Amino acid sequence: MPAAPAEPDETEILAAERAHLAESRTALRRMREHAENLSADVAADWVSKQYLESLLDQRVAALADRPGTPLFFGRMDRAAAGGPDLPAVMYVGRRHVHDGEEGRPLVLDWRAPVSRAFYQAGPADPMGWRLRRRFGFQAGELTAFEDEPLDGPGGGGQGPSRILTEEIERPRTGPMRDIVATIQPEQDVIVRADLPRTVCVQGAPGTGKTAVGLHRAAYLLFTHRERLSRSGVLIVGPNRAFLAYISAVLPALGEVRVDQATIDGLLGAPLGEEPAAVSAAKGDARMADVVRAALWLHVRKPEEGLVVTRGSARYRLAGHEVREIAAELRGTTRYGAGRAAFAQRLAHRILVLMEQRGEAPDDRVQDQVARSRPVKQVLDAVWPKVTAEQVLHRLLSDAEFLRRAAKGVLDEDEQAAIRWPGPPRSHRSARWTAADRALLDELNGLIERTASLGHLVVDEAQDLSAMQLRALGRRCGTGSATVLGDLAQGTTAWSARSWADVLTHLGQDGEVTELSLGFRVPGTVLDYAARLLPHVAPGLERPRSLRPGAGALDVRRVPDVLAAACAAARAALDRPGSVGLIVPDAAAAAHAAALADAGLESEVLGPESDGAARLLVIPATLAKGLEYDHVIVAEPAAIAAAEARGLARLYVALTRAVTSLTVLHRDDLPAELVAS
Repeated sequence: MPAAPAEPDETEILAAERAHLAESRTALRRMREHAENLSADVAADWVSKQYLESLLDQRVAALADRPGTPLFFGRMDRAAAGGPDLPAVMYVGRRHVHDGEEGRPLVLDWRAPVSRAFYQAGPADPMGWRLRRRFGFQAGELTAFEDEPLDGPGGGGQGPSRILTEEIERPRTGPMRDIVATIQPEQDVIVRADLPRTVCVQGAPGTGKTAVGLHRAAYLLFTHRERLSRSGVLIVGPNRAFLAYISAVLPALGEVRVDQATIDGLLGAPLGEEPAAVSAAKGDARMADVVRAALWLHVRKPEEGLVVTRGSARYRLAGHEVREIAAELRGTTRYGAGRAAFAQRLAHRILVLMEQRGEAPDDRVQDQVARSRPVKQVLDAVWPKVTAEQVLHRLLSDAEFLRRAAKGVLDEDEQAAIRWPGPPRSHRSARWTAADRALLDELNGLIERTASLGHLVVDEAQDLSAMQLRALGRRCGTGSATVLGDLAQGTTAWSARSWADVLTHLGQDGEVTELSLGFRVPGTVLDYAARLLPHVAPGLERPRSLRPGAGALDVRRVPDVLAAACAAARAALDRPGSVGLIVPDAAAAAHAAALADAGLESEVLGPESDGAARLLVIPATLAKGLEYDHVIVAEPAAIAAAEARGLARLYVALTRAVTSLTVLHRDDLPAELVAS
């Protein structure tokens, strides 16, 4: 009886997998060369040629081979009864790679329907597969593999994947990395939610909610390429530093043209500041009714009729007829469209009079009448042309006008709170605040229609006011959204208290999913920060971490916080990974100077900086959404005392660490943090 063939040993397996990697890289290079050689000259006209050239440029950019990024990270082997539609072996990677001559798939895109099994298959449901193999890489070179049986005795009994754990814990420097190799089953369900669905993710620190949102954008672009290439996808983040941090994720997944913006970038940068209480009042959802009323108060009751002269003939509309037309249109359409319709309705009534006299006017005559001086005079008197800036300037500077617009909505104290104490002379000299920008956008949306995107990803959504959410809702009115955030990390004066409210203001019907199991933040660090949860978000589930994090937390009282922070930063720099020194905003300059005096090169993170330095001094108000291998938090009590929701800000600062957290304080810690 012939002996059974020997199973290949680890060295042979690694050699075979490296050969497949080399073959895949060669195939990808050929795919790119083929795309570069394609010509847009086949287009029928200049516009089509420009569009085709743009598509080809995107295709070439998407096929770029990044040497440090593995082409594939996993493999699935089919079970004997896996079904005829399943390949025998499937390599899963960041993009599709095929053999140019045979068209044989060498790597399947992680977003392809068949690739779902790599993330979802398990012993309870192998989904037609018998083996999952994960690969370990260093600097783009395949160095290790790990097999996980999916069926038969012992399937799934090996415990957590070592390679997956090492990938999660790998030191991070520079921009945020994709998590395509480490997506967990519960994350994958969110990522693959279909386009029409709006998904809201309540994610505790370290649960990967931001990465999930970005990967959902990449998945939707892959699955609905043609539709979303027309309507667009937009990522909205809290500040430019955050957007710089996440900027490399989608390009690494082959999506090179996705717009990113902050809320200020969308609505306009604020020119002035105001007390938090005033901003909160202006951000209240009731202001939508106030500004709507303010706009329509500009439509005045007609006092006279209309007389139009055509040659020797005169055509007259009585005052009551003009009032009737205005009343029919008022408030039933957008202000700008209503103004245009009012002129056309007046002109149409004149044409009816002309026909009654035996004339035969056509549409051109109606347009001429609509543009005539008498109609324009009535139009400007009854339905004047206004801008959002003019309306809001009048609303905030004219007490009587504000009283009329806010009647039954805001009481006298609330009106006094939002009214300008010393109004600017005109709307052109107004120092619009961030809250004002949202009101202006609301007015612009009432005057003219706001174009809608196909999909909107909103991160840190808990920090947006109701009026800002309404502004974003107008931008996905015919599309869908992925809403990301953590109610416990709400730090603005208008921070949301429930996701139901957020979805209502956004104008979307969505489902809320809670991610409470963390992968990034060590357990000891997360448990320490969670002491604040009962005080900042008592209704949330206490977060848990897959990583125990023994020795990751160090809380020390020191006589000199500046000196201790320098020493802690020096020690952290001796270890792999990025270092973030999170400080009260007012102390950032002093800490940067102390580090420089100690001979440590650092950069102070600003709203527009890219945060590329290995050692960063981070004002606490900019820490949200960022993560670092080693975090040093200086003087927690000062961070907590700096603003009304300071404990939430401190919770953010304490949950930025991936490997270690050092807390340094001279003053007493906040009582809420001391109590367990």
